[in-house]
Amino acid sequence: MRSAGNFTPAGKELRMARLVRHEATGPVEVKPQADSAWICQCGLSQNLPFCDGSHKLARQNDKPGKLAIYDKTRTKIVEFRDEV
Repeated sequence: MRSAGNFTPAGKELRMARLVRHEATGPVEVKPQADSAWICQCGLSQNLPFCDGSHKLARQNDKPGKLAIYDKTRTKIVEFRDEV
């Protein structure tokens, strides 16, 4: 399912490039649940491995064509670089 925030009106995909430090050294088990479980793919969740909606704020702060570098807490952008 496409979110309106991920595409331009012309249908071009907007990508949110970011550099996030992950220090985990192993997997996290996600046991079957009665309800859907959403796994974080942006790397910014404070409740890893689960999504906490942090990607919504990232969409507001990211700059198209730029790589956002986040601090160790994954809550603040400390630098933007040209995307390569």
